[in-house]
Amino acid sequence: MFTLVTKTNLGLALLTAAAAAALAQNRRDPMIDLGQVPQIHENKEQHEARMQWFRDAKFGMFIHWGPCSVGQKEIGWGREANRPWDINQHGPRTSDPVYDNYYRQFNPTNYNADAWVRLAKESGMRYMVLISKHHDGFSQFDSKLTDYDIMATPYGRDIVEQFVEACHRHGMRAGLYYSTRDWYHPDYLVGDNSKYDAWYRGQVEELLSHYGTVDLMWFDHVGGRDWGKWRFDELFAMMYRLQPGMIVNDRAARFCGPASPEDRGPISAEIRDMTQGDFSTPEGRIGAMDLAHDWESCIHVGQGWSYHGEDGFKGPGDCIRMLVSCTTGGGNLLLNFGPRPDGTFAGGEVEVARAMGKWLEQYGAAVYATRGGPYRNGTWGGSCHKGDKLFLHVYEWPPEGLAFDALPCRVRSAHTLTGAPARFTQSDSAFTVQV
Repeated sequence: MFTLVTKTNLGLALLTAAAAAALAQNRRDPMIDLGQVPQIHENKEQHEARMQWFRDAKFGMFIHWGPCSVGQKEIGWGREANRPWDINQHGPRTSDPVYDNYYRQFNPTNYNADAWVRLAKESGMRYMVLISKHHDGFSQFDSKLTDYDIMATPYGRDIVEQFVEACHRHGMRAGLYYSTRDWYHPDYLVGDNSKYDAWYRGQVEELLSHYGTVDLMWFDHVGGRDWGKWRFDELFAMMYRLQPGMIVNDRAARFCGPASPEDRGPISAEIRDMTQGDFSTPEGRIGAMDLAHDWESCIHVGQGWSYHGEDGFKGPGDCIRMLVSCTTGGGNLLLNFGPRPDGTFAGGEVEVARAMGKWLEQYGAAVYATRGGPYRNGTWGGSCHKGDKLFLHVYEWPPEGLAFDALPCRVRSAHTLTGAPARFTQSDSAFTVQV
């Protein structure tokens, strides 16, 4: 069977007293035996089973949201203060009195997690990833380890809890983003990696303990100099103990420098490999075609990751083409939306979501549960396959049709997904098709 897809038209105390006392103890426990963590040493079949839903899903919604939306500032990066241990270190100030107080005005009374999930489903998305804490240090959940969280806002309700529960109600895979950078936390600011490491692992444990099943953990760039002062062994062992089927991205240890000789010595290859996670995350671009490794492009619909007003959105056709490029290249698309301060989506985002959903209603068979290739992506489009079906996503049909290297099997028939027949020829060396 051979099928074609036609042209795509389209300022608080950071730690409670109890938490501070616990962190002060911060023992240097022996390294965990990672051989006892099955996900780290799973065989190919076990890994394939854990990753299958992600590979089949293809399309997810990323949501960057928080008090920054009040001032229409870029989340994290809009905070005009020091960014220590980072490639974009900013300046000497350790706080931004305007940004750091947006939480006092953050009252998203129109936040409806069920409506968010319904829109994602309408758009054809199969999973969602919500920011739980970004680089600015504000926690969108009820954390016992900080007072700089959603409970200190006028809104005063756990946003993460509502989000995960809504995903569960509607059969949506739930993912959580957590920034291991924290330009607000005093220990991170002075580079006390050991103490900060224990604190952020405590927050990750809260996220993975309190809300039921979490399908995906999306870390973002811990910074710092010494690998050995970050207990990645404890982090991953804890995560897989709490969420055995969870998948993890590749940013848990990104931007870490080499271990200091006086510290714990060079980091082991086992831990380096472990922190690479299950998939890579090209940002703001379509990933290179890679059929051997899992990957996911994260790209925003609007002018930035968080809310920046009511215009400047990408068009539906551009977003559909991004999805096609990711699918045929062997990856996923995590398309980002930045809700308004009141918890609703801008009209331009809703337009994109609904248009993509309508396109997927017609062409989703050539997206979901496919695998990229065999033909390389090009200006013409790309290919993917599922079972005995090969799909060609063609952006513009040339009058003379398209020619490819011969397939290792004989083509029996060809048609578009709208049902129109396609003409094809095949030989031992070439395959051509026209519509």
